[in-house]
Amino acid sequence: MVRAVTSFGRSGLSDWLLQRFTAVVLLAYVFCVGGILLFTPGIDYATWREHFDGTAMKVFSLMALLSIVIHAWIGLWSVSTDYLTVRMLGAKANGIRILFQAAYAVVLFAYLVWGVQILWGN
Repeated sequence: MVRAVTSFGRSGLSDWLLQRFTAVVLLAYVFCVGGILLFTPGIDYATWREHFDGTAMKVFSLMALLSIVIHAWIGLWSVSTDYLTVRMLGAKANGIRILFQAAYAVVLFAYLVWGVQILWGN
């Protein structure tokens, strides 16, 4: 039995709902950034920075960053618990799965910290 301790939500339903919600946030963010690219003629660094210096865009970008981390965690957790199983890999599967989950948890945390630093830094 896989315990809910390693999943993001409290149950499979909450993980499913979180993943759908984060997908909607990411889709809205892609449309927003895509709209900026399509409807801003002659975009350069100064114009790009002007779009992203506003508090609303920073908050929206932070929401998108958090959505990426949550979405990736749930997706990779699901894949690792489905495919790194004892039946497929033998007795060492739990150790491999825990190592895999710890590795991508560190990577996702690093991306989150780096992204927040980029968004809210100087």
